[in-house]
Amino acid sequence: MKLKYFYILITLAFILISSGSKMDNEAQQTKAISDCNYTLKESLAGKDIPKEIKENLRLVDVYYYSFDNKLHKGQLVIDKDLENDIKWIFEMLKEKRFPIKRVIPVVKYHWSDDKSMKANNSSAFNYRLVANTNRFSNHSTGRAIDINPWQNPQIIDGAASPKGAVYNPKVKGTISKRSLIVRLFKERGWSWGGDWKTRADYQHFEKLK
Repeated sequence: MKLKYFYILITLAFILISSGSKMDNEAQQTKAISDCNYTLKESLAGKDIPKEIKENLRLVDVYYYSFDNKLHKGQLVIDKDLENDIKWIFEMLKEKRFPIKRVIPVVKYHWSDDKSMKANNSSAFNYRLVANTNRFSNHSTGRAIDINPWQNPQIIDGAASPKGAVYNPKVKGTISKRSLIVRLFKERGWSWGGDWKTRADYQHFEKLK
């Protein structure tokens, strides 16, 4: 009988601790600095997007510590199949305080990938071609995301994009092979552009169907 009461007390204690952690997390998020507050319709405005793609897109609120060491709230437009991945990964990054400058849908930058990268903006969906090609980017279906592009440029034949960016793994917010963020994305089945053979795209993660 005493053993039964012991297990009941342990269960109640676990419930109280879990509830307290959830309440603390919610209170923390309420105090977060809001970097944007779009609706899905607003986040897709001004772009002619095929209906079959648009129907699969979701707007996801994410929380992260920025370079000011303060908690921020941003938003990502992502394929609906990847919503849970993104929420889990960003929650883990928030717990470990991996710094992310800002996370704002590319509509803010008038759908310019160059302007978004120069602002060091992390983003996912952007219905666009791969630069200097006639091929659509995997961002066009919301199945790719770029993180801290200024610290993590794409490098082709020694030229960095965004222009002027320098890749230095010692700088905070930079992604390298041993980074937590790489491990988290790969755990959920994503691939990292830093592993590519013909070019290095350190900011880029994608998960294709």
